[in-house]
Amino acid sequence: MSFKENSYQQISFTDSFSGLTAREQKALEKSWAKVFADEIFPAIDEKRFSVLYSNNASRPNTPVNVIVGALIIKELFDYSDDEMVENLMLDFRLQYALHTTSFEEQPLSDKTLSRFRRRCYDYETLHNKDLYHDCVNDLSASIAKLMRISGKIRRMDSMMIESNIRKLSRMELIYTCISKLAVSMNKANDSALPEDLKHYTDPNDFNRVIYHQRSTDAEERLKQLLADADKLLTLCESEYQDSTEYDLFVRCLSEQTVVENGTRRLRTKEDGGMNSSMMQNPSDPEATFRSKAGKEHRGYTANLEESVGKNGSVVTDYQYDQNNHSDSQFLQEHLEQMEKQEERTVIITDGAYSGTENTQLASEKNVELITTSLTGKFAPDILADFEFNEEGTKVLVSV
Repeated sequence: MSFKENSYQQISFTDSFSGLTAREQKALEKSWAKVFADEIFPAIDEKRFSVLYSNNASRPNTPVNVIVGALIIKELFDYSDDEMVENLMLDFRLQYALHTTSFEEQPLSDKTLSRFRRRCYDYETLHNKDLYHDCVNDLSASIAKLMRISGKIRRMDSMMIESNIRKLSRMELIYTCISKLAVSMNKANDSALPEDLKHYTDPNDFNRVIYHQRSTDAEERLKQLLADADKLLTLCESEYQDSTEYDLFVRCLSEQTVVENGTRRLRTKEDGGMNSSMMQNPSDPEATFRSKAGKEHRGYTANLEESVGKNGSVVTDYQYDQNNHSDSQFLQEHLEQMEKQEERTVIITDGAYSGTENTQLASEKNVELITTSLTGKFAPDILADFEFNEEGTKVLVSV
């Protein structure tokens, strides 16, 4: 697929906008779509994404500015990918915002957004450069300028982003990794698996093994799982080691089990090595575990920087990482990438971002770091016995 810039920037004579009544046109131009179409959409730099496509003559790409604009609108209105594609076909405001009112058919399909995200992810993995992040940062700067926000005062905070995965017990996790590898091996060569392991390829086997047996048999079932895991390791010694399923299987065993006196058993705290970076679910192997404010989270965290002014505020930068990445680390990385500010800039955060190194680094960038004493944790209850006067207006004794 070759790269081609989108030339549909102006309304044409055959544009469907011309078919609207004067009242409909007036309503459209008073809506959010007008600001998006005039200020945000033209600021999307398509050329930076040209590296995602082939230089050879071939079928042209879906317009990149339409894709990026759709991804932004999708987040603004909390649409799913399918809802975004459907609403673009049916909602004229979306077409107006994305300059697609001249298109005979709307350019997004059910796979357009996911494929574009995949291209960006693959490029970042190879070149350590997040094209979409850079694009959004530039757009945020344009919006801040439009709102006359100087960026001299900024706020920073993080939020948990839950991964769309099931919480698995250790037995379920080991079973799932065995099953995924067994299915992959069976697909490549249906004679590779011995008969006593083929039940792992049955979609109904998970419930039979995990749930449809007495809880008192859990220890025996676990022993059988670990024995079967060792059989698979032996079978994969010469083949299948290049597969993702094998890598996840080996990672699961190394994190969850140890071999002692020739026998594999579950790892315990006493063995060490049990931490938040352990795989939570093979469906999302990068998701990590974190407990924050009394709640368990499995997934990622986003760190947001918001520029504040008299006319409001706008998010002007963001970072994204595994959720065991600390707020202090986020701030340090943010400051390291920041150019020295010409004018004194203030960044306000909670106490989790504090630290001598961060304060010193901020000073070098001409940034004043203001951290509160609050770290986002719930304060413990303080209980005591009190003795009051007869009127109940004065504390006489506290214990």
